[in-house]
Amino acid sequence: MHVGIDLGSRTVKAVLWQDGAIVRHLVAASGLEPHRQALAFLAEHPSAPGVATGYGRHLLQQHAELGVITEIKAHALGARQRFPHCRTILDVGGQDSKVIRLDRDGRVASFQMNDKCAAGTGRFLEMMSVSMGYGLEEFCRVAGATDQGAPINSMCAVFAESEVVSLKHHGTPPDVIARSVHLAVVGRLAAMVAKEGFGDHLVFSGGVANNATLVSLLERELGVPVLVPPVPSIVGALGAALHAAAR
Repeated sequence: MHVGIDLGSRTVKAVLWQDGAIVRHLVAASGLEPHRQALAFLAEHPSAPGVATGYGRHLLQQHAELGVITEIKAHALGARQRFPHCRTILDVGGQDSKVIRLDRDGRVASFQMNDKCAAGTGRFLEMMSVSMGYGLEEFCRVAGATDQGAPINSMCAVFAESEVVSLKHHGTPPDVIARSVHLAVVGRLAAMVAKEGFGDHLVFSGGVANNATLVSLLERELGVPVLVPPVPSIVGALGAALHAAAR
């Protein structure tokens, strides 16, 4: 058995890897002390070697005997295990978005990261859903219920929110605004993917990959299939567990 922990900005993910398969996984809100949930998971498997990744990996390492790897390497390992031929990975979490380009052997060839602005992240979608009075899941569903959209031009989350307020005050229907927000995020993400380059498909990992509307719009924008793992949130934790096993 081997354990992988991904302490992200919004959620804690954990994977227990045994005999070539995930036998258990955890996805939970980070809370005020995110390492506590990770430690509880580790305590249930005290003999399993582990590796941590994510924002809080060094914090967790202060409390447990774990190796650490970067999020880039963790998502590369996890995505490649799920999709052995993948060459480009888009990982979108709560506070950042990353595009990772792999070589033929699955090693990281290049990457780029947006961690300075909320636009193009899960946090941006949460902010917009709250500003419109929706829960996040309902916001995503409503966005998929129409084909109409209005332009949101700003790539700054603060100014984009101002544009949403303006659309509301001009009587734009809520579903159109919701779709417009999704289109703005897709535009930002597609530009990042195009800059790194992609082949005949794209692997989408991270919690935001659970948003079916965003996946559909991204496929339409890029013109290739967007492959989503069964539980996209745990790809980084899976990669950490695989690294622990390889060690």
